[in-house]
Amino acid sequence: MSSAPQVRIPAAYLRGGTSKGVFFRLDQLPERARVPGPARDALLLRVIGSPDPYGKQIDGMGGATSSTSKTVILSKSTRPGHDVDYLFGQVAIDSRFVDWSGNCGNLSAAVGPFAIANGLVDADRVPRDGVAVVRIWQANISKTIVAHVPMTGGEVQETGDFELDGVTFPAAEVRLEFLDPADEGDGGGAMFPTGNVVDRLEVPGIGTFDATLINAGIPTIFLNAEALGYTGTELQEAINGDAKALARFEAIRAHGAVRMGLIQHVDEAAGRQHTPKLAFVARPADYLASGGRQVRAADVDLLVRAMSMGKLHHAMMGTAAVAIGTAAAIPGTLVDLAAGGGARGAVRFGHPSGTLRVGAEAMKVGGTWTVTKAIMSRSARVLMEGWVRVPADSF
Repeated sequence: MSSAPQVRIPAAYLRGGTSKGVFFRLDQLPERARVPGPARDALLLRVIGSPDPYGKQIDGMGGATSSTSKTVILSKSTRPGHDVDYLFGQVAIDSRFVDWSGNCGNLSAAVGPFAIANGLVDADRVPRDGVAVVRIWQANISKTIVAHVPMTGGEVQETGDFELDGVTFPAAEVRLEFLDPADEGDGGGAMFPTGNVVDRLEVPGIGTFDATLINAGIPTIFLNAEALGYTGTELQEAINGDAKALARFEAIRAHGAVRMGLIQHVDEAAGRQHTPKLAFVARPADYLASGGRQVRAADVDLLVRAMSMGKLHHAMMGTAAVAIGTAAAIPGTLVDLAAGGGARGAVRFGHPSGTLRVGAEAMKVGGTWTVTKAIMSRSARVLMEGWVRVPADSF
């Protein structure tokens, strides 16, 4: 029986926000994986350890959750006014599928630090001490992200005292600006693809729900927790072990995707797992976060729980946080109403791991709401750098 040798590929494993992913430089990938297509997808699947019918990704770098089954490809940008091009691939765990339909807001925090450390940002743009401003072109959604990366002694500063709920240890703060975050979806070219801040979404066999359908950060469907039979204080174990509830969420997500124009038929949703996201909101209430922290109603403006790749997320996706901040800034959305109503420039919401604050600058121009940018802080840290290895015949 013949055997294939292993191929070594330069890579790094980074935490960004509440996610982890394997980072590559485009020019260091095997040649046939430097362009989109089956070879690239097969390579990333093998690196992460998918598809895995056991759901553990034991034979790869993945961590068996949507937050840890991620890949990033970076290259020096030739686009005017940008330093680096950033492409994100969400790798499915139990199926042979890489979803390129959206961004990862959490890993966006690690893009600037990786780009600086790997020479993808011109040296004259990087101060020895202070803050480096890295201009990122997010290639999945054709949007600009500006990362403010702390520098100390000519190196990216990774340690610090910035605490992020959902991350065990403090680190250095990386501030992110998502410029013009709305209209990033491909479902009709509008922040609100239906033209309404609230729609009635009918899901045959399940029910009809008030829903805010928004393209901002990532296409997102917001529902009221109460309409689903929840309080908004749920942690992962309350939902992820309930197969019936997960199937209901996926049916709602599929019909919402059709309503947003992202797919033509609900059957297509299985091939578009990363987007849209589905989240449910509620008025503030006391609850005990997953790490044991007591979150009090007075600490937050509203509660949000979000589904990612078919499961309740342990904290909050960064892109969904952008959608939350944007929706909170626009009167009449379900997010705004859960937060008490009225336009606001920033919102603090409770999620399963604690709280998060996100800001958005919104204005109404000619009867249409626009958002110039959303702002939030995350942190990032290199966990490992070197090479990943995959069998040469796997891609």
